Amino acid sequence: DMAFLFSGCSSLKILNINIFDTSNVINMENMFYECFSLIEINIRNFDTHKVINMKNLFNGCSSLTNIDLSKFNTINVLNMESMFKDCSSLEFLDLSNFITSQVVNMDSMFQGCSLISSLNISNFDTSNVISMENMFKSCSLLTSLNIVNFQTKKVENMKNMFSDCNSLLSLDISNFDTSKVTNMVSIFSGCVKLSSLNIENFN
Repeated sequence: DMAFLFSGCSSLKILNINIFDTSNVINMENMFYECFSLIEINIRNFDTHKVINMKNLFNGCSSLTNIDLSKFNTINVLNMESMFKDCSSLEFLDLSNFITSQVVNMDSMFQGCSLISSLNISNFDTSNVISMENMFKSCSLLTSLNIVNFQTKKVENMKNMFSDCNSLLSLDISNFDTSKVTNMVSIFSGCVKLSSLNIENFN
């Protein structure tokens, strides 16, 4: 268990913990939560294949410009809530290796990532996700988002999902199954540049 390990270390600027043996860790919740000053982190060789909880992992790391997650194994992760929330200096995030087939919570996952203009999550398996509240809220430079492969048959909450994505030009969510959704409050609120929106299969 490495939950809250560096949480609130608000003056920490550089962190090299690449030598950590994390092969038996199952909980990384809030591990770097609110490390506001962190500009460099080396976790490239972390073994995360047993981790089930990554909630708030980098939440509030507002000075980080880059996170190398190319070797992260997320095959057993259930919770990614607020994982990158308010990482407001990140301009790019490579999640092409992420396996999300077990994830049930993606609330606020990218909320406040205000400098990311392109996010490739077309590989995400969302078949078990129940909540997507605030998932992309305030991603204010995001111009496009490919989520045509998102499966939403189990999702119950989409509140503020795209709220304040005020650079988003188009969005194709025609494949969304909203039959179990009970909350869509402000789902597109503040999407002032959205000129194309395909919701033809919403039910």
